[in-house]
Amino acid sequence: MRRILFLALASCLWPAARLGAQQSAHVDVMRSGRRVLTAERMRDDEKILLDGRLDEPAWMRATSAGEFMMQDPVLGGTPTESTEVRVVFNKDHLYLGVICHDSEPDKLLGNTRKRDEFLSADDRFMWTMDTFLNQQTGYFFEMNPAGLMADALMGPGGSNNREWDGIWNARVRQSEIGWVIEIDIPFRTLAFDPNAPAWGINFQRTVRRKNEELLWTGHERNQGLRRMSNAGLLVGLEHVSQGHGLEVKPYVAGTIADGPGRVPEVPRDTTADIGGEVTYNITPSLRAVGTINTDFAETEVDTRRVNLTRFPLFYPEKRGFFLDGATFFDFQVPAFFSRRIGLDANGQPQRVLGGAKLTGQAGRFDLGALYVRTGEDQGALGEDFLVARIRRRVLRQSYVGGIYTGRATRDQTAVPTRSTAGVDFRLATSTFRGRQNLEATGFLGITSLPDEAGDNRSFGLRLGYPNDVWDAGMGFQEVQKNVNPTVGFLPRSDYRQYSPELRYNPRPRGHEWIRRLGFGGELDLYTDTKNRPVTRELDLTVARVEMHSGDNVEVSVVPSYERLEDEFTISTGITLPEGSEYTFTRYRISGNTANKRIISLQPRVEWGSFLSGDRTEVALGMGVRPRPGVTVNLSYELNDVDLVEGSFETKLYRMVADTQFSPFMYLVNNLQFDSVSRVLGWQSRFRWILTPGNDIFFVYTQNWIDPLDPAGRFMTLDRRGAAKGVYTRRF
Repeated sequence: MRRILFLALASCLWPAARLGAQQSAHVDVMRSGRRVLTAERMRDDEKILLDGRLDEPAWMRATSAGEFMMQDPVLGGTPTESTEVRVVFNKDHLYLGVICHDSEPDKLLGNTRKRDEFLSADDRFMWTMDTFLNQQTGYFFEMNPAGLMADALMGPGGSNNREWDGIWNARVRQSEIGWVIEIDIPFRTLAFDPNAPAWGINFQRTVRRKNEELLWTGHERNQGLRRMSNAGLLVGLEHVSQGHGLEVKPYVAGTIADGPGRVPEVPRDTTADIGGEVTYNITPSLRAVGTINTDFAETEVDTRRVNLTRFPLFYPEKRGFFLDGATFFDFQVPAFFSRRIGLDANGQPQRVLGGAKLTGQAGRFDLGALYVRTGEDQGALGEDFLVARIRRRVLRQSYVGGIYTGRATRDQTAVPTRSTAGVDFRLATSTFRGRQNLEATGFLGITSLPDEAGDNRSFGLRLGYPNDVWDAGMGFQEVQKNVNPTVGFLPRSDYRQYSPELRYNPRPRGHEWIRRLGFGGELDLYTDTKNRPVTRELDLTVARVEMHSGDNVEVSVVPSYERLEDEFTISTGITLPEGSEYTFTRYRISGNTANKRIISLQPRVEWGSFLSGDRTEVALGMGVRPRPGVTVNLSYELNDVDLVEGSFETKLYRMVADTQFSPFMYLVNNLQFDSVSRVLGWQSRFRWILTPGNDIFFVYTQNWIDPLDPAGRFMTLDRRGAAKGVYTRRF
């Protein structure tokens, strides 16, 4: 089987050096009848002043994209507010000019300003660009009337890397006609196919107070902004340049850290460091990055959670070097999880000496390669990490691919090299039975073993029918007992998983208050590899009601079964015995009020039997937006658990306060406490974007512990201050 897997992986890798063009696929796209927008080339003596005023001659000459179509609340209806989009360019820059007409400009919603914040409460304008014209990958951007800028990388199968920060700039101006956006995206920021006859492009506008969604093309509910197979075409982009393709990004950073209690005889840990990244575009679509003495002082803290399961929780990557180009490493199971590099099991940073990365496209191939070296740090061994990922795009929305990950300690006598190899595929179409979506995915993986013990394979298949009104799927996955992807994330092993799901989401026509209803359920059934049931959870949505106002409520029933294969210590002093079997049913009511309100609520109550007893969970989230640029999010979670083996209670509190002075300067204070660790944590994070790509960060973090003695006071565990400056120069 190893030989078969190696040959399959090699068959994907071998043609990658052949960078043949995709003329036949491009011809099909150009003849597909899509909407077309022509970009206007600027004259050599013309310049665009980024001020939110489309008064330069180039804007006057440019052709408007034309009217949008309504997706909600009336499918195919005429927008109540019109939108104009124009595109102009010169050799180095792509400019978008957008006029969002509004008959009531005093009612525009633009509270949020912070870079990359989600816009669930504001008016917004979004656009996507398929710069390779491959209908599977692309860039996502969005803005609001306050000038917020957000972006993301889009990968095959709907993968989305929101943490990517591209270098681009924009200005917004509000006036009596609505709001106007002027956008500057340097071609150096984008990877693209210079031989493509067009780029895929699409636009979407949200008029929040009316909950109105408007699209330029692909307005059917099975389509949408992110489905690039339904995008329009941007033509006329010729003779554009990425410069020399060289980018230098040095940083300088300093930290000061104290241990518990600031004992006078223990010296303060003070460090100063320099390092950085060098990026070179080997081709317009293939980018290499080298990093040395990598530092992550500016990284946000993780969102704290209480774990009442037998398995570890997944925490997403937040470090910039690993996030850039992350979609090129996506695999159908987390065979590669970058938090395994440079972070210990408790999430504490380890020294990253340096690394290199290659991401991009070559012909029909998506390529990703990563090498990182870590140093010996606080008892951790120095290690070398290697990841290689390739996808070969086939048909319109499909691919086949392979992945390899390796992890080697430089002291091989301590820990031998460990590796994982896998192959996967995705077959998808958006034209099943006319306009329906249908997809099938599958994977096979093998991890190395120190001996020939076997049982080191994982594999799975899934068939999906993700459509509006009806959404269905069926998946199967097996992970054998010796599978251990040491550069991946695997919460459990030695199981088979069956996961059918079916949802029905009708839209009552012409109803005054209700926009959509929801019914259905999904089953997660786990057995061991001998087909003996281990876990069964059937999450049944009895009813979900979505209102035109943006409010919604959902009622669910969750019958479950659990067989403990090992002892399970669910709380201090409370252990459930191995071999125990439990059948229990839980009930849940959840909802949220529309985020556009000054105060919004997200309540959830769950109750019922649980393992050998009962459990009640109460959670409440509250968002407060007193004025533009100020947001406070509060959350509280209580678990009251009463088991035969004992009773316990957990509490979690969180407050995140954003003070957003402008789209380029903000301060975030994050305060969290949970009763399990009894640790109170505070992070204050200030970011000043001098110009896109040039940033200053100040970060202060402090943790206190609540002593068991009720009369005691919180004691300092640690505190740390960091300052970092990042400069970007492009050639």
